[in-house]
Amino acid sequence: MYAIFRALGKQFRAEKGKTVRLPLMSAEPGSTVTFDEVLLSSDGTAINAGTPLVKGASVTAEVVGNGKERKIYVFKFKRRKNYRRKTGHRQKFTEVRITDVKVG
Repeated sequence: MYAIFRALGKQFRAEKGKTVRLPLMSAEPGSTVTFDEVLLSSDGTAINAGTPLVKGASVTAEVVGNGKERKIYVFKFKRRKNYRRKTGHRQKFTEVRITDVKVG
C-alpha cells in the first residue's frame, strides 16, 4: 500500500514505516503532520488516481528531526578575465516517518 502526495511544492511516495526527507518545515520533532493532497493511491491490487486529488485519502507522518544535506560547491569563472567565484550550499530538510496511509 502506497500513496503519492504533494507537500511543499514537490511530490513524494509514502509507504507505511518508511522515512522521507521533505524540504524544511516549521514542525517540532515528535509532532504529527497530516498531508491531505494525495494525488495517487494504491492498496496493492488497484491503483486509484485522483482528478486532481483522491477523495478521503491522507498520509500521516511523525516528524523525526531536521538536518542539512551534504554541501554542494558552485564554481563560476570566465576564461582570460581573472573572474572566479566559489560558493557552497547546504539544503535544509525535515525527516518524517510515515505512520499511516489512508487510500480513500
